[in-house]
Amino acid sequence: MNHLAHYLLARLLLPVLGDGAIVTLTSSGTHDPAIKAGLVPPRHADADLLAHPDCDPDRDTRPRKAGEHAYTASKLCAVLTARSLAEYGNGPTRRITVLAYDPGQVFGTGLAQNLALPLRMAWKVFGTPLGWPIRRFSPTLNTRADAGNTLADLVLGRATPPDGHNYAALRRGHLTWLEPSEMARDDKLAQTLWNDSAGLVGLPDRHDRLPD
Repeated sequence: MNHLAHYLLARLLLPVLGDGAIVTLTSSGTHDPAIKAGLVPPRHADADLLAHPDCDPDRDTRPRKAGEHAYTASKLCAVLTARSLAEYGNGPTRRITVLAYDPGQVFGTGLAQNLALPLRMAWKVFGTPLGWPIRRFSPTLNTRADAGNTLADLVLGRATPPDGHNYAALRRGHLTWLEPSEMARDDKLAQTLWNDSAGLVGLPDRHDRLPD
């Protein structure tokens, strides 16, 4: 769901997007093993196995670890889908911008709502000015305000990517344009994910007709 819902919505919108449209998919630095985010890194971006994890022969039987892999793999899928969408969405009569946005670890959100009370309180405080000393220890730690304002800048076109870049990453509260993981740059993997995802949601694997 964390991948297919976004994929399906993007595919359904693709034929009616106007020239200059901006599409932003939320990704995460956790998709890249090199970040060492502390979560299980993605082993694959196989849409069928992610949709039916019980069929994955290498699935971790520990629920928490399996959940971490499902999350990081979905964020890898977001980067791959953004690349394919940019390729298929552009033509002679229309240019669109497709981005994958990594807001980093954003303190003060509802992500920690199911944790113990001390952890919830810490999560809330770390997202305020009082948490600035903690956020200094890692470039991926950000506040809600910085993450939200940067997202607004991206979707409103106030921040534009350099040529050849579509992976936007928030680092120490500042927008950067980084190379995604090695798997995320795999053209064959991106094509396979696009086609397999199309089959799972009942759409043709080829791109939709562009506007005349």
